[in-house]
Amino acid sequence: MSFIRPDARAVLLRWREALVGGAILLLGLYWSLGVTPGLLSWVGYLALFLGAALLFAGLQRGRARMGGGGPGVVQVVERRIGYFGPLNGGLVDLDAVTSLSLDPTEHPSHWVITHENGPALHVPVNAEGADVLFDAFASLPGLSPGRVASTLKHEGTKPIVLWRRSDLRERIARLH
Repeated sequence: MSFIRPDARAVLLRWREALVGGAILLLGLYWSLGVTPGLLSWVGYLALFLGAALLFAGLQRGRARMGGGGPGVVQVVERRIGYFGPLNGGLVDLDAVTSLSLDPTEHPSHWVITHENGPALHVPVNAEGADVLFDAFASLPGLSPGRVASTLKHEGTKPIVLWRRSDLRERIARLH
């Protein structure tokens, strides 16, 4: 039996890293400015730093979480993204990704992952488990997690390219 309302539980789960980071930050502040000098103050400074880092990362992750309940299931295992949906799906190796876009014209919005080995993979942003994509996308060279999180709030009329592999233009030029 749960003592927390489902909507309150969803909010706590969405912002869990930021809440833990805030708690560690407050504990570090208490220890560093507390009445007991010495070792505890140094631990306090360390907790301040770690709490601030976790709070910052948690805010970015919380902004990127869209919840679940959408069509399909997403899994990321050993740098391979898998989407298993009711109408389509597929597997994409992160090393084979050539570009990443967000298409706000689809309902719900979809991540469009193009890759070398086949047709683009369209993943709804609210698919079950889609929040693991945030970490997968953060491993793409040059793509900042903040850009991913801020793009999710965009409501446009055309797809937004978030990332394109740097050697893609050279490969296209060699083909012609």
